[in-house]
Amino acid sequence: MVTKLKETDVVIVGMGWTGGILAKELSEAGLKVVALERGDMRTAQNDYALPNIRDELRYVIRQELMQNASRDTLTARNNPSQEALPIRRLGSFLPGEGVGGSAIHWSGGTWRWTDMEFKIRSMYEERYGKKFIPADMTIQDWGITYAELEPYYEKFEAVAGVSGKAGNIKGVIQNGGNPFEAYRNRDYPLPPLKNILSAKLFSSAASDLGYHPFPRPAANASRAYTNPDGSHFGACQYCGYCQRFGCEANAKGGPQMTVIPIAMSKPNFELRTQSWVTKVLRDSSGKKATGVLYTNLVTGEEYEQPASIVLLCAFAFNNVHLMLLSGIGKPYDPVSGKGIIGKNYAYDTGVGSTLFFEGKNFNPFISAGGTNSVIDDFYGNWDFDRSGPGFIGGYIVSAGHNTALPIGYRPTPPGSPKWGSEWKAATAKWYQTSMGISTRSGVLPHRHNYYELDTVYKNAFGQPLMRLTFDYKENELKMGMHGAEIVNRLSQHLNPTRLTKASAEKKSWNVVPYQSTHSTGGTIMGTSPANSAVNKYQQSWDCSNLFILGANVFPHNSAYQPTGLVGALAYWTADAIKNRYIQKPGLLV
Repeated sequence: MVTKLKETDVVIVGMGWTGGILAKELSEAGLKVVALERGDMRTAQNDYALPNIRDELRYVIRQELMQNASRDTLTARNNPSQEALPIRRLGSFLPGEGVGGSAIHWSGGTWRWTDMEFKIRSMYEERYGKKFIPADMTIQDWGITYAELEPYYEKFEAVAGVSGKAGNIKGVIQNGGNPFEAYRNRDYPLPPLKNILSAKLFSSAASDLGYHPFPRPAANASRAYTNPDGSHFGACQYCGYCQRFGCEANAKGGPQMTVIPIAMSKPNFELRTQSWVTKVLRDSSGKKATGVLYTNLVTGEEYEQPASIVLLCAFAFNNVHLMLLSGIGKPYDPVSGKGIIGKNYAYDTGVGSTLFFEGKNFNPFISAGGTNSVIDDFYGNWDFDRSGPGFIGGYIVSAGHNTALPIGYRPTPPGSPKWGSEWKAATAKWYQTSMGISTRSGVLPHRHNYYELDTVYKNAFGQPLMRLTFDYKENELKMGMHGAEIVNRLSQHLNPTRLTKASAEKKSWNVVPYQSTHSTGGTIMGTSPANSAVNKYQQSWDCSNLFILGANVFPHNSAYQPTGLVGALAYWTADAIKNRYIQKPGLLV
């Protein structure tokens, strides 16, 4: 039996960055807000403190902060001719679960996506011609501009405590920053993190070869900091336990220690954990969301939570799954190319080299998510000519150490034994004396990379799992081949004792090894209902009181990490709801 609860102004599904930002902004605006999170409540003092947090077995191997794949997962395949099987153990990507979401265990990388993304089709067509874009590459302009989002990037960076060095302030190029970035109105809130040896060597080699190295911008506080909302950050301790861990020093920006506590201090806000949303409800017209259906995981009781505004703020592919389960929008069909929900799944990829130096000590256990040096000469640099290598997009190149822990980080040179006492000796010898250089490339969307509901497998509630069909295409191979040349040029310039060269080959995506948690697309943004699920305010074309937030609205992926844009769009949407939608409900234009 379903218990119908009292209507609220706003119901939020998921409490990561997007849910936290909207909860804080809308509750401060006086709206009554109910947030539903299917995971647990965790706090820095109770869950991320020393000594318990420094447990590689618990958090990396056993994935304690990640989505429980025994209750809900995806099925995956490379193409429709294959049988899609459930992902029983997370590997390729690691969505978080619990209050704070994936921001609990992220590394902090925070980038600004620019008009190179938002106007991608028109810019490439203008420079290279329409025939340069492959027929099955479904890129499109987003309908939003960098100028519109710049103030919201700035706001998110200030709230998240981002450390970095600006490269372009009001059109003036700054020494030491990224000269290819879009303009900023001011520098980052905090200076860059300390420059560790591996990043220093990379920067030196990159400068020698004519590239433009700069410190990776990251939400790892380089010193104690109080953000504009009054949230307090400790200084990064370079403890080495960053990616896949909560932060022991409260130095890694996340919603659980910034926006969510502020929302929870408001009498008009309520957070319900262990609450699993199974469906978005609509009225008889189908054009208005009336609330959500959810189950209390502790008691098993089912509830209907009516609301005037429904916000989907879960992890990217969970938002898409909920839209498919709710029957909102037309599911995408790769054969006809029609339909929207599930379209344009995109991921990322890259190539790398490992360098071994006898006589150098890198101390890889002293690091953070932002202790990397980067070059953007082959992505943000629009003057870089893509016509020769023949790809759309590009890649960044970086070096440094991030969470190089003893169980998982065991670099050995080519020809080393794979097991036994000699392998142990090799890992002991080279742990201290190796570093890596790698690329990160955004995967561009393709007609045959998509989400849909599985026809065989179901989750713990008896609902169809979401099926992912995805594989790398020719564009990724071309980027990998070009990137491998650059990585090997940088690696050889450093003259290591031993070297594992970067290489690219035609290969299929493998769901088993971790690659990144940067999954995008499925409810994409665009200029009309014909090409998108949401408008530029992340507002559903089908139900104007439904907003779908997160990387699932990105029509394609980037070489840049997605969180900076996710955060900026969340503040952009919050402003649109507070200042426009509440006064005049309906589609925002």
